[in-house]
Amino acid sequence: MDEQIWTGVRERVLALGLHLEDPLSPEELADLEATIGVRLPEEYRGFLLHVGAGGAGPSYGVFPVRKGEDGTWEWDGDGGDMTLPDRLAEPFDAVGPDPEVLADLEAGHPEEEDFDDIEEYDAAYEAWEERLMSVLWTDERTVGAICLCHLGCAQRQWLVVSGPERGRMWDDARCDHVDLEPLNTGFAEWYLSWLRDARPAPR
Repeated sequence: MDEQIWTGVRERVLALGLHLEDPLSPEELADLEATIGVRLPEEYRGFLLHVGAGGAGPSYGVFPVRKGEDGTWEWDGDGGDMTLPDRLAEPFDAVGPDPEVLADLEAGHPEEEDFDDIEEYDAAYEAWEERLMSVLWTDERTVGAICLCHLGCAQRQWLVVSGPERGRMWDDARCDHVDLEPLNTGFAEWYLSWLRDARPAPR
C-alpha cells in the first residue's frame, strides 16, 4: 500500500483539537508484530507508523495499542481486552455460526409474561443466554481480529488481521443477538471517511 495515503492525516486530526497517541516507531511495530506472530494489514501498519498508536477516530475513537510493563502488547479501550493477542495469527472465521441456529435461538427467547414465577423466568433466561453466549460470544468467533472501536451500547468494530478477510473491518452487534457482519471496507477508508466529516473538538 502507498503509505502516502497517511501524509498529513495526523496534522489534520490534531488541527481539529482531537487527541492522538504518538505513532509507533518502526522498532516498536516490529516488536508488536513479533509478539503477536503476524504482520498487521498494511493500511493499519501505516496508520500506526504515521498517524498514531490510537486515539481520535470513528465513534469513540481507535483503541490505542500499548506495551505493558510485563512486555506484552494490548489494545486499550472498552472491549480492547476482547482481542486475543496470542491468537491473532489464526485465521478469522468469516462464516460464523449457522444462521438457522441463531434464528432458532432468537425464537426461543424467554418472555417474562409467559412465566407465572419470576424465579422460573430468571432461570429460563439464564439458560437461554448461556446457549446464546456459547454460539456468538465464544473466543473462536473473533480469533484473528483486533477489536478497534466502541460505538456505544456494547456495539464494537473489528479489524481482521488473519485469513481471507485480512484487512477488512467487521461490525459487531452481538449485543443485539446478531452475528458479526463485514463492513465491506478496509481500515484506511473506514478511518478517512470519518475524518472527512470530523468536526473540531468543543472548546
